[in-house]
Amino acid sequence: MDKKDRGIFVLRAVVGLGFLFAGLDKFFMWASGTPFTATGFLKFASTGAWLGSDPKAIVNPTHGFWVAVAGNPGLMSIIDTLVVFGECAIGIALILGLASRFAGLCGAAMMTLLYVANWSFANGPINEQLMYGVVAGTIAFVGAGAYALDTVVAKIPVLQKVPVVKYALG
Repeated sequence: MDKKDRGIFVLRAVVGLGFLFAGLDKFFMWASGTPFTATGFLKFASTGAWLGSDPKAIVNPTHGFWVAVAGNPGLMSIIDTLVVFGECAIGIALILGLASRFAGLCGAAMMTLLYVANWSFANGPINEQLMYGVVAGTIAFVGAGAYALDTVVAKIPVLQKVPVVKYALG
């Protein structure tokens, strides 16, 4: 195995652990002690910030959309479930290197949504959501590398005949 495969493994494992911990924290309520909901985030943390902007100013052009979403309890129940399940599933898949391209794509999509909803550029445009999204997107692009269950699954004869499965594997 070469340095590239080891590097991809480290990126996959670290980002996967980040996603998994975030999901488990929400599921087990470690930090808050209360059931997770994204409602407060969507209502109050989606105002955005820009370098030198008034902290009370709404600078996120998508803020109204997120507030409207937060006002729909049925939709929020689905979103809350998807966030927790998604973070755990993406994390586990990336750590194991299973369906790595698909997991990377899902992780990049989730981080893109959070990046737009958060719109926090008070410290510049490079933030945690962007970094997680770029790394997850890179994994989706380059694949899992050699240290992954994808390499084992890809050898299954039945799956070798299904093009979409071959692409989803890293």
